[in-house]
Amino acid sequence: MSTKRRRIWRNDLVALAFLLPFTVLYVVFTIYPVGQGIYMSLFRWGLMGKQGYIGADNYARFLGDRFFWGALWNTTKFVLYSTPTIILLSLGLALLANRRSPLKRLYRAAYFTPNLLSVSVISFLTIYMLQPYGMGFISNLMKTLGMREDVFFLRDPQLVWVSIVGATAWWTCGYNMMLYISALQDIPDQLYEAAAIDGASPSRQLWSITLPLLKPTTLLILLLQLIASFKVFAQIRLITNGGPGNATRPLIQYIYESAFDKNRLGYAAAMSYALFLILVVLALIQLWMTRETER
Repeated sequence: MSTKRRRIWRNDLVALAFLLPFTVLYVVFTIYPVGQGIYMSLFRWGLMGKQGYIGADNYARFLGDRFFWGALWNTTKFVLYSTPTIILLSLGLALLANRRSPLKRLYRAAYFTPNLLSVSVISFLTIYMLQPYGMGFISNLMKTLGMREDVFFLRDPQLVWVSIVGATAWWTCGYNMMLYISALQDIPDQLYEAAAIDGASPSRQLWSITLPLLKPTTLLILLLQLIASFKVFAQIRLITNGGPGNATRPLIQYIYESAFDKNRLGYAAAMSYALFLILVVLALIQLWMTRETER
């Protein structure tokens, strides 16, 4: 074997040595659970183990399950409410935090700090803020402003969505804001200088320069936010536990309850792959949109 070929083999072995630990962990903790989940979905499976092969019956079952469709619709409503809210709020905060100011770093830190908190902390703060009878900050403020009637934010089927989306937006918009700030800093200042010389107002510069150049970042944030919103679970379970009634129960909570409260792990696995298919379709649509934008 020639010296050059031995060097190539040695480099390949070194690369393999670096890749092997990650590959093993990825197969054990990602690929294997995915395959095991598909296997479980083909059986009647409880907490005590496999009980019998039923083929695609679990998949046919959730297609006729009104609670599945209700939970999916609740998840879709959360996506429709939260995604545009978080994107617009993140963009607005990024534009404010990117302005030339001595306090620019302070603004960025203040806007990003909620993203560092855990979901349990965010949920506790939301419940505390929205307590009725003047016990919470919001109700106390409303009484101070002269409103005598108590507003039950977490019991009203409409206001509860405002509460959940508001808490989620305050918690998560900091991360998207930093993505927007990074993209804003890549826009050359010469473009704004040339536009100002031509007499373009700040609003015209925003619509003609900033927003078009932020389109790739917006598509990326849109995909990330859609996936994150479809996977919503923890904050809704901690704040409302799917209530009032089942008005806010998302799909992942229904999957969780089916698996661990009703002892139907195979059925829960089948529903989880329905959600997985939705996320794959969204990713493919975003990939197509990105390619169209690049063209």
